[in-house]
Amino acid sequence: MMDDIDRIMEVMEAAFEPRWGEAWNRRQISSSLALPHTDYTLVGEKGGTPEEGKPAAGFALIKIAPGEEELLLIAVRPEHRGRGLGKRLLDIFANQARKRGAERIFLEMRANNPARALYESHGFEQIGTRKNYYSMDNGDKIDAITFARTL
Repeated sequence: MMDDIDRIMEVMEAAFEPRWGEAWNRRQISSSLALPHTDYTLVGEKGGTPEEGKPAAGFALIKIAPGEEELLLIAVRPEHRGRGLGKRLLDIFANQARKRGAERIFLEMRANNPARALYESHGFEQIGTRKNYYSMDNGDKIDAITFARTL
């Protein structure tokens, strides 16, 4: 039977292009989820919880801290993109963070990530840049952009 880490890894392998070096490996996911302040959300192809034993269409990995939360990873399988699942994951993230008492939520992305429009349409604003933060598989460097949203 498929467990949730299997589901996350399947989405990750389908959604992240290797050239950007953004995908996490199974050990990184397992280690993060073993920490008390890391959580995740899975969505099925219709935006609800995936059926037991079925693959997920998307996921979000979240770090929880007093007063703020960070979106560590978010991904939707390519064949399910354009259906509002990324927005759905962001809505779930923001609503859960608010319920846990967070006042702000954060995320970081590579400067050339096309998801920027999704984040900005969801109320996130750029608050910083980390120069040459991401390393591509060819050795090139790309800036990271930090976004925040007040809840």
